[in-house]
Amino acid sequence: MYRIIRKKPLNPTVTQMEIEAPLVARKAKPGQFIILRVDEEGERIPLTVAGTNAEEGSVKIIFQIVGATTEKLNHKNEGEYIQDFVGPLGTATHTEGIRKVCIVGGGVGCAIAMPVAQEFHRLGAEVTSIIGFRSKDLLILEDEFRACSDRLEVMTDDGSYGRHGNVTVPLKEMLDAGEKFDMIITIGPLIMMKFVVLAAKPYDVPVTVSMNPIMIDGTGMCGGCRLTLHRDGQRVTKFACVDGPDFNGYEVDFDEAMSRNRIYMDFERHAHEEACNLFKNAAGGAE
Repeated sequence: MYRIIRKKPLNPTVTQMEIEAPLVARKAKPGQFIILRVDEEGERIPLTVAGTNAEEGSVKIIFQIVGATTEKLNHKNEGEYIQDFVGPLGTATHTEGIRKVCIVGGGVGCAIAMPVAQEFHRLGAEVTSIIGFRSKDLLILEDEFRACSDRLEVMTDDGSYGRHGNVTVPLKEMLDAGEKFDMIITIGPLIMMKFVVLAAKPYDVPVTVSMNPIMIDGTGMCGGCRLTLHRDGQRVTKFACVDGPDFNGYEVDFDEAMSRNRIYMDFERHAHEEACNLFKNAAGGAE
């Protein structure tokens, strides 16, 4: 069992928790993930490590409440326990030799992008961060990004905060102005990452994408995160959880990944509704 040390809502649908897990905290690196179960009957879900405190023995996770399991997890409070917390899993983000990096995060994907930006800052790289959200109400982690970035652009789709537009707007402006990056790393919705790759392609800047959004089981057994790469004229099959989650953005077949990612949307929505009703009924019975 793993104790919840701290819990903090970041916006109406995103929650941050710090879990007591000393062994994971000692070894986890930016870009890696853990698998957790809320209780003995719960499903396994992968969540990215959003930070660690090796001295305290804690691991930070940030999750969006989108399905039954994240709904159940969000009903846990400080001092309570979750059943399983296994990791670190996956390959850490490559940082060697990169002196100037652009981190592009979208929505809850910023929770994955933040520790990556912090690690590059710690290593002395020049960090430009671009983070985007649908609206001001959904903004998360601005202060954390500002602290580890030499330059930060905050974008909102509706213009309610920062600059109006999506994350490719400032990226294109920088590239058009002759800005040179050793690497662009983008993490967020699949459609956002696809267009970041397309924006960077004319400038031949390497782009790394994190395929966390398509992971389900986290072990390669379910096949849900199967990914097609176009490499040297060949179609190569990989799995985001065991071969990634980071991949060369120019190789990823985003259209196929987005199509597969939509398969479980209705199921997750219904499961989330059932979980919400369960907690509402339990609360009503307690009264």
